[in-house]
Amino acid sequence: MLSAQNISKHYSCNGTRVSVLQQIDFRLAEGEFVAIIGRSGSGKTTLLNILSTLIRPDSGQIHYHDKELTSLAEKERNRLRKTDFAVIFQFHHLLPYLTVLENTLLPLMGGLSPISRAERERARQCLQRVGLTGLADRLPGRLSGGEQQRVAIARALVTDSRILFADEPTGSLDTATGSRIMALLAELHQEGLSIVMVTHEPAYAALAQRTVELEDGVRLN
Repeated sequence: MLSAQNISKHYSCNGTRVSVLQQIDFRLAEGEFVAIIGRSGSGKTTLLNILSTLIRPDSGQIHYHDKELTSLAEKERNRLRKTDFAVIFQFHHLLPYLTVLENTLLPLMGGLSPISRAERERARQCLQRVGLTGLADRLPGRLSGGEQQRVAIARALVTDSRILFADEPTGSLDTATGSRIMALLAELHQEGLSIVMVTHEPAYAALAQRTVELEDGVRLN
C-alpha cells in the first residue's frame, strides 16, 4: 500500500552538505507492521518523516496506492495526514490547556463545521480503546507519561487512519509503561492497522513482522 524508491535527503550544516539518507527503498503491505531500526543518527526519524509526508525528500518517489506523494501540494499532504496517515512521536505533543477529549478531537477540528455528536462519541470510543475511560475531562498535566502517550494514540486513531507512523513511541517512558504501550500497538496491528515504527529497542522491534535497518543513511537489509 506504501512504497518508496531511491529516497535521498541531505541537510546543510555550517555550509557543509550532510547526507542523511542515500537512495533508500521501502515498502509496506496492507496490514503489515514494520520496524525501522539503527543507531542514533542513522536516518530513522528522517525516513519516517518523509514516508508520512511531514518533510519532502531531495530525490526519489513515494507512492500510496496509485498516488505519488512527493509532488502533492502542502494542502493535499495535510489532508492525507488527516484521513489516511497518523503520526505519534516520542513526546506526545498534547495541548496542556485542552482536556483529554479535546486533545483527542484535534485532528477533526479546524473546519467550518463544529464537532458533531458522532465525532465526540468516536473520540470517547478511542479513549476507551486505549484504556482511558473516565479521564476525558482531565487536563494532560494530571496524567502520567504513559497516559499522555495513550491520549496521543487515541488522537491518532480518531480519524480511522490506514497507517500509523510511530517515532520512538516509548522513548520517554519507563520500561513497564513502554511495554504496555507496545502491547497496545501490537493489539491494534492484530486488528488490521498498518504500522511503521522507529525504535532503538530490539525487544520492541521483535514485535514487528519485519525490520528495516539503517546505518549512516544507507539501508543494510
